[in-house]
Amino acid sequence: MSIGGGLRAVRRFLHWGPLTAIGIIKSITLMTLYMNAMWWPADRSFLGFLHQTLFIVLSASTGFNFVMASLTGPGFLPLRWQPERSIDQQYQQYCGVCEGWKAPRSHHCRKCDRCVIKMDHHCPWINNCVGWANHGYFTAFLACAVLGCLQATIVLSASLYVGLYRDWYLYYGHYSKVTVQLGMWSLVLCVFNVGLAIGVIITVGALLAYQVRAILNNRTAIEDWILEKARYRRDRTNEVFCYPYDLGRWRNVRQVFSTSCTPAGDGIEWPVVDGCDQYTLTREQLAQKEEKRARTRTYTIRRMVTGSWVPLLSQGFKVCCSPPLTDEPRIKLSVGDVVRVTRWRKHWLFGEKVSTEREPASTEKRKRLRGWFPRQCAVELAEDDYDMSEEQQQQHHQYLEEEKSKTKDRIRRGGSVAIPFRYRSVPSGFGIGCAAVPLTFPGSPVDVEKQKSIHGCFVPITIIITNSSSSSRHSTDNDDDGYV
Repeated sequence: MSIGGGLRAVRRFLHWGPLTAIGIIKSITLMTLYMNAMWWPADRSFLGFLHQTLFIVLSASTGFNFVMASLTGPGFLPLRWQPERSIDQQYQQYCGVCEGWKAPRSHHCRKCDRCVIKMDHHCPWINNCVGWANHGYFTAFLACAVLGCLQATIVLSASLYVGLYRDWYLYYGHYSKVTVQLGMWSLVLCVFNVGLAIGVIITVGALLAYQVRAILNNRTAIEDWILEKARYRRDRTNEVFCYPYDLGRWRNVRQVFSTSCTPAGDGIEWPVVDGCDQYTLTREQLAQKEEKRARTRTYTIRRMVTGSWVPLLSQGFKVCCSPPLTDEPRIKLSVGDVVRVTRWRKHWLFGEKVSTEREPASTEKRKRLRGWFPRQCAVELAEDDYDMSEEQQQQHHQYLEEEKSKTKDRIRRGGSVAIPFRYRSVPSGFGIGCAAVPLTFPGSPVDVEKQKSIHGCFVPITIIITNSSSSSRHSTDNDDDGYV
């Protein structure tokens, strides 16, 4: 390992997550060995020796797999990666940060600032993503941690029991059981580490169960979310989406674990089930992106947003008590800023700020400002009610022209696309035969005639347009935005 690589490895562990995990592991290990030396000494029986050896092996395995999961990393796509055949780019998503195309099952992590191969999630405890290259190490780390803490809980609980009843054993003459002697600090530390061990069993055990299910189904947490949205998109049709990577449990396990401790394949091309191809899932992601764009609404900021995670003074108690349960960033906004919103909560909105700076396209993409902000600080704009600066208007017009061009190109190629429109601005040039479409606004159905009386509001209607026929689909405000 080079000096630079060694420094990066050290910096990876100089983070609250790895330091906390290492502290918990060492605290439970040392306290368990100390109490076990009194409760069941290894030098007094062969079973005691095996018992202590097993615990040491589990503790060492936990530390080893923890370090390997962190240092190995998930596997990153090379910067500016492109598929071998340029024609395949139409089935893939482009990453403006990495300035390359995303391979199947790859997603961009904003914490690592790279596109991750078969990304499952970013784990703060290892200060790295969990993905294709380290999924096996991470799952082994979880399993060893749960088993080690289970054994530690037994040792510490039994030692605590014997130590607390020491006087009782002496009083009734059971001198052989008077083995554990507790002082003030040993009592406090023993109780503390019992609590830590039980907490690890519950929390890490739940995560382990989730990871085992993901391995058996060959489906990451992100792909679970994509599959859920795919089923939701087809809930009113007879069409069934076939997940392409579920090869059967045994083959799924071998995709992660092997005798050489390396994952199968290269992380770019994946074996798929019959009837699917390499881009079955990516095409579904692109379709979901289209519907996401169709649901996007534009808001303007009417009150300054501080970007605080707990804006008690500026926003009040109610907003602080109902934050979005995610580690996604909060953004700072000024009065008059324009934001394109894609997700809604009762008191919070998630969106991307419309840039007003004159920057090259590549630089602008690298500086995308996205995050959550309080809902009461913004007001929704109708398409013809924008009150933007000249630069904002130019950029918004350019954005609309680009989306219009993409839509026409996709329809000419025989594909289908979801686009939003208002009653007064039906796209010209398309034969759409719909007189009244049922809507949900806000919370109650209205028809197109009633929508005429709603002033200054953007009512989302998603129309699925194809070259041969047209059909309408009701667009709802479900928070189904994900890593797609």
